[in-house]
Amino acid sequence: MNDLSERRLEEKDRRRTEILTAAETVAARKGIDAITMDQVARQGRISRALLYVYFQDRDDLLMGIGERGLAVLKERFASIAALPITGLAQVQDMGRAYVAFAREFPVYFAALSHFHATAPAGGELAGNIVSCLAAGNEVHGILVGSLQMGLKDGSIHSDAGDPAAIGMTLWGFMHGIIQIITTKELVLSQYGLHQAALVDQALRLATRSLEARA
Repeated sequence: MNDLSERRLEEKDRRRTEILTAAETVAARKGIDAITMDQVARQGRISRALLYVYFQDRDDLLMGIGERGLAVLKERFASIAALPITGLAQVQDMGRAYVAFAREFPVYFAALSHFHATAPAGGELAGNIVSCLAAGNEVHGILVGSLQMGLKDGSIHSDAGDPAAIGMTLWGFMHGIIQIITTKELVLSQYGLHQAALVDQALRLATRSLEARA
């Protein structure tokens, strides 16, 4: 690759990053469900035509935001996986990290929720959905690695199940819990429940279903 090609690629990456940052700003102000391509173009001070060069439609743009969120989550999971603790303890910490991620980056969590709700079930995949799926697979792979470690070190019982299936189940479980604590505060208060207590209860249930039996 020559210098001109490298500069063009760098410029393209820079412009894409600026667009996604503008989209995140709009989403933080308006909400993921209300974001429009016009709003992002105005926020980024670019034309609609240029915006569509980088993102084919609104869903494609939201998947780009989701990919950025997954990069943050991957870094946090990787840091936990590097700790000198049991596989089960790593899985527990990843559950807490996912909750903290959703609280710290609500736009990313909302974008990922949109992605999971709208991603096509089959057919030919194109655009940012490919990158978003790949990023999600990397995050899932780290969780599965900790589950496999737990099976080897004995902290997770041997008949717990397939690590990939366990990982997907745990993700669905904690994703649902996060949605409850972020959108159903009034309902929780009617039962005298607090967000932290519900998260702790969810993690206890998950732990007891996996931990090695004495």
